[in-house]
Amino acid sequence: MDILADENTKIAILGITGREAANTSREMLDYGAKVVAGVTPGKKGQTVHGIPVYNSVIEAVDKHGADAALISVPPAAAADAVMECAEADIKLAVILTERVPKRDVIKAVAFAKARGMIIIGPNSPGIISPGKTRIGYLGGSNPERAFQPGPVGVVSRSGGMTTEMANVLSLENIGISTAIGMGGDPIVGSDYVDYFTSFNEDPETKAVVLYCEPGGVKEETLAAWLPGNFTRPVVAFIGGKFVDKMPGTRFGHASVIVSAGTGGKAGSGSAEEKNRALKEVGITVVENYSDIPNAVKTALDGKR
Repeated sequence: MDILADENTKIAILGITGREAANTSREMLDYGAKVVAGVTPGKKGQTVHGIPVYNSVIEAVDKHGADAALISVPPAAAADAVMECAEADIKLAVILTERVPKRDVIKAVAFAKARGMIIIGPNSPGIISPGKTRIGYLGGSNPERAFQPGPVGVVSRSGGMTTEMANVLSLENIGISTAIGMGGDPIVGSDYVDYFTSFNEDPETKAVVLYCEPGGVKEETLAAWLPGNFTRPVVAFIGGKFVDKMPGTRFGHASVIVSAGTGGKAGSGSAEEKNRALKEVGITVVENYSDIPNAVKTALDGKR
């Protein structure tokens, strides 16, 4: 079962006349997503792959009833795009744009959440509900290879690893309920706790798999929340453990940075600290992502 979007979700794509958004819209249509409108100021009357383009989100909502948005606009325009969606009463926005200024993210997230809108990203590859819909580019041109319907939720800070984790599960005939690339930036609209709350309300999601990275305290926050709030099995893999040995250095995603520890203890945001926090609340943390399927099978067998 999906937790955020399904085959009935009507999607508007902001920035659709740009190259990336145009390519993504084609792949979404091919997957069966209901892309009903595009938005690019000054481009009203154009079409992209048959999708009508409007000057504003409110026009797209009024004409087509769009209730979700994919945002692929320049970084400086991302906050305004999010707030325009919120004002048009869109309830879900997936932000592909990366390098959005932190101050803009904070402002846009506060504005949107006050209006009941869910934000995924920035710097997100999107979400996919296998066999139903896709918002973004998860899985590329052949999402069926990695994403099969099933009982396991997937949440990842890395876009590429979202697909890779789904793929290793698929190879062992384990399907996905919803997969989410939450975004690799330090500040994102929704975090693990938000997604786990949604998974907890879905009776068909029997387990959840996490891809974690060093940096920040998102995993530690989840670990503190889980007891008493989530009873289904969770399997996690923490990538980039080598970052612990190079504190203060940024790797890959903007959020992958670890502070120096003291007294022989690992620093804030370290893989070691995340590993400890997750294991303490009963999460199965595997050493290699190829170990995920067996860990999930064991967890699912234990719940039957």
